[in-house]
Amino acid sequence: GVHRQVLFTTVGWFVGYYLAKRTEYIHAKLDRELFEYVRQHPEDFKAAEKRKIGELLEDFYPVR
Repeated sequence: GVHRQVLFTTVGWFVGYYLAKRTEYIHAKLDRELFEYVRQHPEDFKAAEKRKIGELLEDFYPVR
């Protein structure tokens, strides 16, 4: 009956909350490790030279 729906809704909410927090923790941990690696190895991550948008896109030729 209704008590099962309330129970399953509550359990589902707690499981979803836990999984969301765990996912955020894992992504934060990965970000922290990657940023630390980039900070310790700047020679591997040199800033790319600025290019104009025209250099990035191919020329447009309309097809008729």
